[in-house]
Amino acid sequence: MLKAVILIGGPQKGTRFRPLSFEVPKPLFPVAGVPMIQHHIEACAQVPGMQEILLIGFYQPDEPLTQFLETAQQEFNLPIRYLQEFAPLGTGGGLYHFRDQILAGGPEAFFVLNADVCSDFPLNAMLDAHRCQRHPFLLLGTTANRTQSLNYGCIVENPQTHEVLHYVEKPSTFISDIINCGIYLFSPEALKPLRDVFQRNQQDRQLCLALGEDSPGLWPGAGTIRLEQDVFSALAGQGQIYVYLTDGIWSQIKSAGYESLGWGGGFWGSGGDAGSPGGLRRWGDRHRPCWPLSPCPLFVAPSSALYASRLYLGRYEFTHPERLAKHTPGGPQIRGNVYIHPTAKVAPSAVLGPNVSIGKGVTVGEGVRLRESIVLHGATIQEHTCVLHSIVGWGSTVGRWARVEGTPNDPNPNDPRARMDSESLFKDGKLLPAITILGCRVRIPAEVLILNSIVLPHKELSRSFTNQIIL
Repeated sequence: MLKAVILIGGPQKGTRFRPLSFEVPKPLFPVAGVPMIQHHIEACAQVPGMQEILLIGFYQPDEPLTQFLETAQQEFNLPIRYLQEFAPLGTGGGLYHFRDQILAGGPEAFFVLNADVCSDFPLNAMLDAHRCQRHPFLLLGTTANRTQSLNYGCIVENPQTHEVLHYVEKPSTFISDIINCGIYLFSPEALKPLRDVFQRNQQDRQLCLALGEDSPGLWPGAGTIRLEQDVFSALAGQGQIYVYLTDGIWSQIKSAGYESLGWGGGFWGSGGDAGSPGGLRRWGDRHRPCWPLSPCPLFVAPSSALYASRLYLGRYEFTHPERLAKHTPGGPQIRGNVYIHPTAKVAPSAVLGPNVSIGKGVTVGEGVRLRESIVLHGATIQEHTCVLHSIVGWGSTVGRWARVEGTPNDPNPNDPRARMDSESLFKDGKLLPAITILGCRVRIPAEVLILNSIVLPHKELSRSFTNQIIL
């Protein structure tokens, strides 16, 4: 008997995925036509002996999440439950807090998957490796180049036995080119080290209280456990943690084309739309400083979602060919891998692909060109519009002859170990180009250019923008 746990996080972590996470929890964001975590659930459901899938996080169990769980249970004929944390408990705290639910029924082992990764999920291969050599922790690892490895948890392994000898989360200097994929297989005994961390946290907190040094703002709480720092780093080299290396597809779905934007001494752009109807405000390199910003929400452009969509669409050729659109007489021209929801209306003269995902109820007009983009449900792309390297939000409208374009931030194709880069928002005082994001219910007028920009929800633009953040 096996179980799986998917760690979905919560709204506080979703700041790295804004403005898209304003409208839907990040785990339900559509990647290659289906919610992000559906790819995880599909992989878990294909493992023989899988009895239950548990989702752990601190999202409120709202209608979209509840509806998704009900639909998934029916589709995969598996119990799928959501366990809500009372507070953010870290990557290991939820596992310990819900240990009784995880161990109920006596599973042989249980998978743990982070929701914000894209992978082909070699779970059966991991299970075979675990059964050949049983240990409390088995980590899925892959490789990255020397520079990019610093952005991940780095693993030093014994090349003969694959034991993890040393583990450092996001080191400051090069440690290893083997990185942690955020996909694990744990034995029931793996929960014992989590218990030790919990008890140690309790003792530390009691000591702080006794010394009068307790501060709620600085103390994360005894229940907060970081798998990577508190468990993997501590147990490496003790014969308990092993790594299974994969050369399959893998990417994070949180590396940003734009890094966090927040209160850091920035300014509203002056002139023009700053005081126009609709309240458009800009942050861009072409406008001189005006007056200080008040604290604003963090948000980034999730270019990694486009890259993950490309990887999954490529996988569909082998796993779900029925999801890929085919070129048919009288239908739109399909180039490469394209997903079109059955309810979408696409004009026959449109040209789609490669790597395009079109959601529920989308309307695509005559002569439209779509490439390397995600169009979310209810959006309208009017006649002769061009959308490249962009995400069009729910219910948004792009007018006739408009052009919405971003700049891809893909891994270096000449480096087989390259991963997505996390670029800074600014360089030399200028906004760096990345993919274009239209939040939900944005209206783009006819015959304008929106290039390398982020438009927050419910904005109605009146002209072109380049390298701007429309607040």
